[in-house]
Amino acid sequence: MASHAENRRGIIAMLMAMTFFVGNDTLMKLAREVYPVGQAITLRTIFALFTALCMVLAFQEGAKLRLAMKPILLLRGVIDAVVALTFIWALAELPLANVTAILLASPLIIVVLAVVLRIERVGWRRTGAIVVGFCGVLIVLRPATDGFSTAALVALASAVLASCRDLLTRSIGNEIPASVIALTTTAIVGLVACGYGLFEVWVPIWRRETLYLAGAAVMVAAGGICIISAYRNTDVGLVSGYRYAIVILAVIAGYAVWGHVPDPIAGAGIALIVASGLYTMHRQRVLPASNLKIASGPPS
Repeated sequence: MASHAENRRGIIAMLMAMTFFVGNDTLMKLAREVYPVGQAITLRTIFALFTALCMVLAFQEGAKLRLAMKPILLLRGVIDAVVALTFIWALAELPLANVTAILLASPLIIVVLAVVLRIERVGWRRTGAIVVGFCGVLIVLRPATDGFSTAALVALASAVLASCRDLLTRSIGNEIPASVIALTTTAIVGLVACGYGLFEVWVPIWRRETLYLAGAAVMVAAGGICIISAYRNTDVGLVSGYRYAIVILAVIAGYAVWGHVPDPIAGAGIALIVASGLYTMHRQRVLPASNLKIASGPPS
């Protein structure tokens, strides 16, 4: 059982991580105003690889780099590359708060996938929460209205793929450190993005937006470090709930940079997604038979 001081530290670290991740998304959205998606991710990867390698060396885990070629890590990296491409493409087309909220449906999608794969059995409470959550997603997507767009469907596809990635992550053995997973994933994401970029028209890189991409890479790394701190020696079920602060931060960033404010309908959908996600996490925390206990460490 974690102490109050440890949980307080974990909550602060989680809030810092969400702040860094929103900062990354904001800078990537700004960079996408100039760069095509493949080039944007490729350039960010150049900076991110250096940062990730420094993390491996800082944690003295260089000897475990040989584990990076395990098939499960390579598969995870490919899935994460598609998640990055779809998410960052949608990020350029949708308000920051909307695309962030859609991606937050991934914990609900994980439960659905776990039921389909017979990893988990759910009762009426979690079933009801999942239904409410997906109603929230539909409200944000707004099919059959002027607010509906292809970008919203791409964002939802990104959330589904992120759920598959996270389920796969649970099968990775503890002998592979998080820093090695992060480095492997970063490298694969960069390679896939570069390949995708062959079908794009790239623009010159000597511009301000390249600095945005460098800043985004640093913020992703800083967010990962904060996540590690948030989950270390804390009540993970308690601390994880604060990840939903990312929605508030995304609304603030979207308004501050682009003047975007979710309309009442989108706001209602976002609220339903957050509420159902929080309740689903609570049920998994209190049910001793749940196979979807929140992991004791970050996925990457």
